Amino acid sequence: MIRKTFLFSFLPFSFVGKTAGRTSANKLKIFIKSAWGSDDPTKAAFPFLHGTALAEAGHEVQIFLLGEAVNLMRDSVVNAVTPVGWPPLKEIMPKVLANNIQIYACGACCRARSVVETDLQSKRAKFGNPQIFVQLTEWCDKIITE
Repeated sequence: MIRKTFLFSFLPFSFVGKTAGRTSANKLKIFIKSAWGSDDPTKAAFPFLHGTALAEAGHEVQIFLLGEAVNLMRDSVVNAVTPVGWPPLKEIMPKVLANNIQIYACGACCRARSVVETDLQSKRAKFGNPQIFVQLTEWCDKIITE
């Protein structure tokens, strides 16, 4: 046991191997950033899948989409994305909403791809900008880039 504890101390993630006994004092603020779009549906779905799992484990999660990932704010794209080995994104998104995960979509990226505010409304998403991105990096305990 001493050897195991010693070896875990070298891992970059302090929570690895410590899943039991998590309390509200261990609640993490997690920022997930993704630029993967519908061209790779599995990678595109990961922020929502992982965000939901983390939120259901009691952590606070916020997602920032940029580049091609902002297209995932369109209902037509959400309905078309089916990751390999996972449920379709249209089945995942209600869980994201139920867990109150805030989604930001890069405003400049949205304008370049004609993603408009009505696309964001059904996901309770907001337009993001560099200042919000910085605020999220300062707010969080962990950053996950997908």
